[in-house]
Amino acid sequence: MPEPASEVPASEVPASEADVVSAKRVLAIEAKALNALADSLGDPFCRALDLIAGVKGRVVVTGMGKSGHIGHKIASTMSSTGTPAFFVHPAEASHGDLGMITTDDAVLALSNSGETSELADIADYAKRFEIPLIGVTGGSRSTLAEASDVALILPNNEEACPMGLAPTTSTTMMLALGDAISVALLERKGFSPDEFHVLHPGGKLGQRLVKVSDIMHSGDDMPVTTPDTPMSEALIEMSAKSFGCIGVVGDDGLLRGVITDGDLRRHMSSELINKTADEVMTEGALAINPEMLASVALGIMNVRGITNIFVTKDDRPVGILHIHDCLRAGVA
Repeated sequence: MPEPASEVPASEVPASEADVVSAKRVLAIEAKALNALADSLGDPFCRALDLIAGVKGRVVVTGMGKSGHIGHKIASTMSSTGTPAFFVHPAEASHGDLGMITTDDAVLALSNSGETSELADIADYAKRFEIPLIGVTGGSRSTLAEASDVALILPNNEEACPMGLAPTTSTTMMLALGDAISVALLERKGFSPDEFHVLHPGGKLGQRLVKVSDIMHSGDDMPVTTPDTPMSEALIEMSAKSFGCIGVVGDDGLLRGVITDGDLRRHMSSELINKTADEVMTEGALAINPEMLASVALGIMNVRGITNIFVTKDDRPVGILHIHDCLRAGVA
């Protein structure tokens, strides 16, 4: 009988294959931990949200080492989603930065072991001045858990580091929990896209959140005329405003229709200038709301194959948007 095939020695496994195996193991371990974290949420999580939502000041996030790096990100995410927050380094806090923390604030302290010595002064300060302290830790009986008004306990899961030493799974859970807190608070407050835009005026997020009203042309810049206006006059107004179209507005102020270059071609004859605007216009013109995101308006223009679109409020024209306005604003 043939001898059974022996296993391929680890040294002979291609490096690239071994790398993928290692990466998948890490992600599987951390995914399992996140599922466990989600299953563990309950009353303490809700009480933590109540504490944070009830403070008049800001959320002071703190942590040492890797937990500190996660803390920076949590503070940033909170601040950008309507919960003012900032990070205080625990060691610096012991040398004067405790003065940054007021009785109107709440403290969110991160420590997987719950025994980080550098957090002691912040914890003592919070207890002394009755500042709400929320601890995020894997140690349910740790010093931090015992000192906290609310302790959010991370499920006991192995670190993805094969030696079980480098903070990996634990910091992933901290980061995810910070996101969960931030988003839950956002939804509690009804934080709107407009408020988000105020906090993100620059970069791609700011461009995506530009509204039609921010970039449309309004007032005297709008090319508009009345239904009984001779086309000889309507053409002058249409050319002067350089949009390649003109809106036809009735005595009631409602947008009745639009005259475009296409309408002019369809009515092209020696009699065109003798006609009135309502004889040439296309009725029931497409229009958008000024509160619409410019990115949505751009999508409508692309789908319809048009370069201009009127902006109305209660069916009354308040502006006109050109596709180039969106592109100049960086909307894409």
